[in-house]
Amino acid sequence: MKRLLHLIDRQKQKIRQFSFPLVMLFVSTTAQASCAKLSKIAGIPKTKLEKIVEKLVKIESTTGRYDVKNHRSGAYGRYQIMPSTAAYYAKKLGIPKHLWKKPYNQDKIFRAIMRDNIQSLKRNGHKVSAFTLYATHQQGAGGFNAIMKGKPLTKKLEKNLRQNLPEHLRKVKRSQLRSTWINYWKRKLG
Repeated sequence: MKRLLHLIDRQKQKIRQFSFPLVMLFVSTTAQASCAKLSKIAGIPKTKLEKIVEKLVKIESTTGRYDVKNHRSGAYGRYQIMPSTAAYYAKKLGIPKHLWKKPYNQDKIFRAIMRDNIQSLKRNGHKVSAFTLYATHQQGAGGFNAIMKGKPLTKKLEKNLRQNLPEHLRKVKRSQLRSTWINYWKRKLG
């Protein structure tokens, strides 16, 4: 009986190993098609937007896996989406709340977030670039606009800026925090 259960487990593992690349192929093909639509909204070439998304994924989940969880912030998945953001977009897109972590749904939610972020950037007079898209994803559209327009930093925004800097830059004076954060991420996403 033990041997039979072991054989069944090995077969399940082989099926998972084989099916995951097929799922990823489907998901990446769908994501590429949606990049074309988003690039038109952003006013940038599709290949440039795809490279921006690749950079964002490398920063957010490093491996590009859909099951990565940040235990400190609670962000989840390939794009490190916060559960509260996922719940909002799942409802907006008609995705059952308990299914948002599925790879296809993460991609769908991320595209909707990107579309909203691109529209916010354009509405507020910001150029769409790797820096502005990532910074908007990281800080939210309102937070990013407040940072770039020089509005007073709330305690929450200050905390978010510090948390999204490397350890050696987190202790800068409050008066230098905004420019330190901007310069760091512009260089990193250059």
